[in-house]
Amino acid sequence: MATIRCDVLVIGAGAAGLMCALTAGQRGRIVHVIDHANKVGKKILMSGGGRCNFTNTGTTAANFISANPHFCKSALARYSPADFIEMVERHRIAYHEKELGQLFCDVSSKQIVKMLVDECQQAGVQIRTHCAVESIERGADGFRVQTAHGLFHAASLVVATGGLSIPSLGASGFGYELARRFGHQVLPTRAGLVPLTLSGTHQQRLAELSGVALPVEARCNGHRFSNFMLLTHRGVSGPAILQISSFWQPGDRLELDLLPQLDAQDWLRQMKRERPAAELRTVLAEVLPKRLSQRLCEHWLPDTPVRQLDEPQLRQAAQLLAAFPLVASGTEGYRTAEVTLGGVDTAEVSSSTMESKRVPGLHFIGEVLDVTGWLGGYNFQWAWASGHAAGQAV
Repeated sequence: MATIRCDVLVIGAGAAGLMCALTAGQRGRIVHVIDHANKVGKKILMSGGGRCNFTNTGTTAANFISANPHFCKSALARYSPADFIEMVERHRIAYHEKELGQLFCDVSSKQIVKMLVDECQQAGVQIRTHCAVESIERGADGFRVQTAHGLFHAASLVVATGGLSIPSLGASGFGYELARRFGHQVLPTRAGLVPLTLSGTHQQRLAELSGVALPVEARCNGHRFSNFMLLTHRGVSGPAILQISSFWQPGDRLELDLLPQLDAQDWLRQMKRERPAAELRTVLAEVLPKRLSQRLCEHWLPDTPVRQLDEPQLRQAAQLLAAFPLVASGTEGYRTAEVTLGGVDTAEVSSSTMESKRVPGLHFIGEVLDVTGWLGGYNFQWAWASGHAAGQAV
């Protein structure tokens, strides 16, 4: 089988890989993209409930977690949400803002994948699926990559293999193994933006409330996020929990403000003045889901009329409502995690070109790097920005 020669070989046909490929192709580079999966953009297709939260208009470096918080600044500054929105609008894809700058397709995430593939085709990029990598060697004249489709020879090699999250879509540790083989340090990885599991007393008391949702402020290690929480059979989920999960590790203290719109102490005093005969569970059910109110009064709060709460009890009840200690035992793991925390150490990668400082011509982009965004379109914006940075440099 003849050797396939190209300027750039991108491993991974996800968001970052396709963006890198179309950017390099538009610069006249001969680009090939290979992926072991059966189709391109699998994670794009399932994201946002099939509507793809493709960016966030409020993206800043502060929305990312990394051992080097400054690393993402250069790429994000040079390819902004407005730049990606321009491409979306040029392809006449209708979109809307859901909340907090989060942009979603009106119709389907398939439109984003089609847009990226169309842009690649217009730039002469060749994309191959079902193309697993068998071996990689680096010589004086570039990289030799043996695959199921034959041998590729490329001056530049771009690793866009994503993280470990959602293995059912084909996620693997290939990118990390490749980085280590070329002498790169890989920082410890763990599941991020993931539901938390409960065990013991907490799980027993709350499991029957599966399906109950409410707005909370989740707090852990100095970070706080206000959004909805969903109680599940195994623990807790919902946007507030997914956000805080990236900052939580087993043993860390996790608190929930169950009444984020109220000052719990002032509110309880008001109830005691205005409705002294009402049961605590009754007044709580007006500001919390009824089933949760009942369960709180069965296990954590006094199950009495409000007038019977003396001042110490009232303060104690307010403290519990404002800082409910949620004792999580773990996470649902990579199976349901939206992202992977950790990854290729950015200390050994150029922040402007995504090129390895150890191996000239080798680039790392997207989730394989130690850069992880919050929930809400930030991870896609990092994929676009890091892919664009590498595409401009290869």
